[in-house]
Amino acid sequence: MSNFFSQPDALALGKTRGELIAAKEPENLLAHKEFPGDRPSLSILFLGELDAYKCGQLLALYEHRTSVEGFIYDVNSYDQYGVELGKVLAKSVRAILKDNGGETLKNSSINSATRNLLSEYLSHK
Repeated sequence: MSNFFSQPDALALGKTRGELIAAKEPENLLAHKEFPGDRPSLSILFLGELDAYKCGQLLALYEHRTSVEGFIYDVNSYDQYGVELGKVLAKSVRAILKDNGGETLKNSSINSATRNLLSEYLSHK
């Protein structure tokens, strides 16, 4: 779940060349790991009952949308370096989930959209 909550943040925040250089990333990977941020995303959180058929339909629809939009906008929708950035951001979300929200959520620096989604998830847990 921490990766689910953090991937939209990776798209929203991005990673600058300066941040990558400060993190001592290899020069040959800078172009691959640099992300402009300010990218739209959509997160669907299933709460309550959902059968496999309905879930499969929704996932197929959004997977198709992701592929087509990637082709149109000339974006690699399945960019592994983007996934890695989400995993880095997931560390703070993991701490919130481990604390079951609490003070960790109140004091976190995650954006308000992710904070609201996490609060909704934790209230149904």
